[in-house]
Amino acid sequence: MKKLKLEELGRLTPEEYKEKTKISLSIVLDNIRSMHNVGASFRTSDAFLIEKIYLCGITATPPHREIHKTALGAQDTVSWEHHADTAELIKSLKAEGKTIVAVEQADKSTMIDEFIVDPSQSYVLVFGNEVEGVSEQAFNLSDFCVEIPQFGTKHSLNVSVSMGIVLWEFVKKYNK
Repeated sequence: MKKLKLEELGRLTPEEYKEKTKISLSIVLDNIRSMHNVGASFRTSDAFLIEKIYLCGITATPPHREIHKTALGAQDTVSWEHHADTAELIKSLKAEGKTIVAVEQADKSTMIDEFIVDPSQSYVLVFGNEVEGVSEQAFNLSDFCVEIPQFGTKHSLNVSVSMGIVLWEFVKKYNK
């Protein structure tokens, strides 16, 4: 076993990335406060070939030094849009036939490992504010709610950590 060098990773160029077929999966960042979390969402979305990021409400948008610090250029490869109102965006996405999935702790949530992904569907995952979670309006418009099983005392993960876990689960299920 040997650690791979950067040039051995087979990374796409930004041009190749933009031409690559994306997974029919987008994310909504619902009023995310931390620009580091925004940057991490770009980087994680790039890693998993996510279709688009919707930055909503107070969520910061590129270009910004603090976003770039964690995105490492992914803010230039992943398609994104800003929308002032998360609920209005979700209504529009639903009208396009997309399945909306809130990532939240709720009484009738489905644990992420038990959620069945239909690869013929186009999904939008909604990630909420670091303190308040997914807004009530966005939550009520969602078709499903998934939750990450947690076993410790906190029952709280950073939004960028949650995003990595949930995107990985969805991508695995898309590719089966």
